[in-house]
Amino acid sequence: MKVLILTGKFGMGHWSASQSLAQQFQDEEPGTEVKVLDFIDYAVPSASEAWYKGFSLLVTHGSGIYNTYYKMTENMESDAHPPFEWHFLDRLSTLLGEEEPDMVVATHPLCAQLVSRYKQETGAALPLVTCITDLSVHGEWINSGTDCYLVGTPELRERLARKGVDPAIIVATGIPVKAQFKTTPHRRDGQRRHLLIMGGGLGLLPRKDRFYEELNALPGVETTIIAGRNEKLRERLDGKYEHIHVVGYTDRVYDYMAQADLMLSKPGGITMFESIFSELPLLTWEPFLQQEINNARFLLRAGIGAVAAKEIEDCLEAIRDLIYDREKLSAMADNMRRLKGQLAENSLGAILETLRVMKGACA
Repeated sequence: MKVLILTGKFGMGHWSASQSLAQQFQDEEPGTEVKVLDFIDYAVPSASEAWYKGFSLLVTHGSGIYNTYYKMTENMESDAHPPFEWHFLDRLSTLLGEEEPDMVVATHPLCAQLVSRYKQETGAALPLVTCITDLSVHGEWINSGTDCYLVGTPELRERLARKGVDPAIIVATGIPVKAQFKTTPHRRDGQRRHLLIMGGGLGLLPRKDRFYEELNALPGVETTIIAGRNEKLRERLDGKYEHIHVVGYTDRVYDYMAQADLMLSKPGGITMFESIFSELPLLTWEPFLQQEINNARFLLRAGIGAVAAKEIEDCLEAIRDLIYDREKLSAMADNMRRLKGQLAENSLGAILETLRVMKGACA
């Protein structure tokens, strides 16, 4: 079987989920050929970098505009027509002719929209799996050509069904993460407290020295900061504080999560499910993008973490309140464990079984 995973790098969460799904296919179905493709780069190679930079500027400096648009379109009708549809469909047709996949998986709504439209216009029976990488059911994800939806939680499965999607084709699997987040054993010593801080791929962390001085002074707490690609911050902090350890970009985040008692990070969908599968309670910075606001609301409803205000002193107070409260941290970890138990153990098997029942395409 050949699987083509289509995505876009509007934020690295979609790409990360695609890579995790690809690895799962290869691990669980030996012999499966899997290809992950940035479809935006394929379709508009000369303009993709500008598209991504423009999106980054919008969410960084125009979050109010972005959030307004997101809310206005949240309940849009299914089968949306994306911009430049005619060009994208032409490139998609070429791509599918070149690759001849047995199944397409879309981890970005634009890709799901285009494959669904292609199926409608051509009558192709190509199975389409849409993996929703947000903890929401925004209308842009819903398309009549989708044969199976993968969603983060049972709650999202119910909400998607209320929007008219057949519950039989919705599988709650969690947002895809590397297998190591599910299998790396905990190495928490139970004596000193260990705090892990992540600022996302670009290392978006506080700049003021007072934040780090206060962290370093927390009694019995060792802090590890993953600065990502923020080399200036890594160089500024490296070796400066006795109880703060700084690392740059790493692909072994699961090792650091396995050792931590609490993580402070932004509430991105991938990060949240890395934390859930690691059973690591999560303290998030107060978010400003609507998707992350939705994620933070879920985190509070599920009892798996807390939200800290952006101001330094408020954030430090939230850390102090949680890092020493073993009972509260234990309850959060227990809630994560229960949530894991509600998710399909084998998302690949769930995909294939659903498609066999609905289409007979993968029999």
